[in-house]
Amino acid sequence: MTDALKRLSDEGVAIWLDDLSRHRITSGNLAELLNEQHVVGVTTNPSIFQKAISEGHGYDRQLTDLASRGVTVEEAIRMITTADVRDAADILRPVFDATGGQDGRVSIEVDPRLAHATRPTVAEAKQLAWLVDRPNTLIKIPATTAGLPAITETIAAGISVNVTLIFSLERYRMVMDAYMEGLEQAKAKGLDLSEIHSVASFFVSRVDTEIDKRLTALGTDEALALRGKAALANARLAYQAYEEVVASDRWTALESAGANRQRPLWASTGVKDPSYPDTLYVTGLVAPNTVNTMPEATLEAVGDHGEITGDTVRGTYEQARADLDAIAKLGIGYDEVVEQLEVEGVEKFEQAWSDLLASTEAELKRLAPKEA
Repeated sequence: MTDALKRLSDEGVAIWLDDLSRHRITSGNLAELLNEQHVVGVTTNPSIFQKAISEGHGYDRQLTDLASRGVTVEEAIRMITTADVRDAADILRPVFDATGGQDGRVSIEVDPRLAHATRPTVAEAKQLAWLVDRPNTLIKIPATTAGLPAITETIAAGISVNVTLIFSLERYRMVMDAYMEGLEQAKAKGLDLSEIHSVASFFVSRVDTEIDKRLTALGTDEALALRGKAALANARLAYQAYEEVVASDRWTALESAGANRQRPLWASTGVKDPSYPDTLYVTGLVAPNTVNTMPEATLEAVGDHGEITGDTVRGTYEQARADLDAIAKLGIGYDEVVEQLEVEGVEKFEQAWSDLLASTEAELKRLAPKEA
């Protein structure tokens, strides 16, 4: 390992692991990543839990107990996933304490089938916060149209939120507005703003995957020269939007009242195209007060051969805008792409949840007590 991960941390990028499993907790691997690879947070999603529960036998003991009680499959999933998040939060608690609550965080997502329903999303966010019962939890709420008021209401209740599935610059601005509105409501209630935290998960690699596909279909030299540029450009302009918001009078008033900045979090940073450097969405998005949540393969790649050369975001905004404008001039509609990615993102998590239900139900049946 090089010291690239340390340099990344020193540049103000919090390294979070985009994975969690019972084995990672019980084997000591998670604690090892904290101690040796500068990991200071963990994110989860339905796909991660589905993979964890369907592989191996790490959950057999708990599943056997749940099967003996005859619980529903949905109750079983919540008991299993919140147990993992609670245990991971305990491992990360020293980081949480040392960073004043900024890092040492573990995220857990509301049921993705609620992505287009505001009231049930808020209710589930409150339930998850109660079930996990750890101060270093973040409840993940998707940045759908229905998710925006849910974010505001959850923040206003004093619950920290990881806003997920952000693809567009316009929607990201709406997310920042929803966070500030929630903080304003929390302040009016007399809540301590310093205890409320949030990150905004801006998805990266999927933007290149979709736009590259369209550029390749065009096939011209001009189109092909733009492959691999959209995702970084989009994320860098998101950081520009973040800088504008935290410089605003509205935010200054909240920060003076103790509010914490909603850090941009770079999500989906595993490189999908093997022709690109496998560290592209880490080394290209180095900026202060950000989070990069990485799958383990990306974390290892950065540790092994990542080149961290300082800030790679500020100062790039003019080129980033030029790249997106050049793509638009070729007839690839930005709004259409980001809308498609949001729809697909919700659908993928809904499918992962369905797969999680099916695999958990099968395990409950396998481990159910046999009739005498």
